[in-house]
Order: sequence, then structure tokens, then C-alpha cells
Amino acid sequence: MFGFGKAANINEISATQLQALLAADTAIVIDVREPDEFAAEHIAGATNLPLSRFDPALLPDAGAQTMVLQCAGGKRSAMALGRCKDARAAIDTHLAGGLAAWKSAGLPTVHGNR
Repeated sequence: MFGFGKAANINEISATQLQALLAADTAIVIDVREPDEFAAEHIAGATNLPLSRFDPALLPDAGAQTMVLQCAGGKRSAMALGRCKDARAAIDTHLAGGLAAWKSAGLPTVHGNR
């Protein structure tokens, strides 16, 4: 949950579920935090598309992969999912607890804009 009651058509996955999807090369991560936050620390392979200028039309083509939105704690990624829903984009998944949950699970992060 991201604090507002779980909305319909929102798929929240755990850090370990996301790790498994990434290991299987079946997910891509879109980090909706601001560029300075992303540069400080992010999930390897994530693409940065900040919520401040988030437009579902700018999302990369995920093909058969699951697109997972992620932020620091889950609030901004849930907001981005709302924008996706409004735009009728077929994106419904975000990382529950965001990067904080990822790190709490002991999973690695990278620094810089790689």
C-alpha cells in the first residue's frame, strides 16, 4: 500500500519479486525520482523519468517485459501510475515501498547516472 488505500488496477510487487523479474530479464524499471536522487543511488539498469515531467507517452516500449515504476517510498510511483491510468497506458505495476524497500531487502544499488 502507498498510504491512500489500494486502488483498483494497481499491482504492487515486493523488492524480492522485482529482483526475480530483473534476474529473469522480464522487467524494466522506471525510476520516477528527480535526477539528483537518481544520480545519488538507484537500481541497476533503471531508467530515470522524473514525476515532475512524467508523461506516459515518453515511456520506453517494454515489449513483453513488465514495466515497474519505482520511487523512494512508493508515493510518487503510485502517482505516476495514476497518470498512466488517465492516459490509458497499460502500465499498472510499481515497487511497494520503493527504493527504501529495495535497500531494506539488502539488494544492491548503483551510484551515478549509469
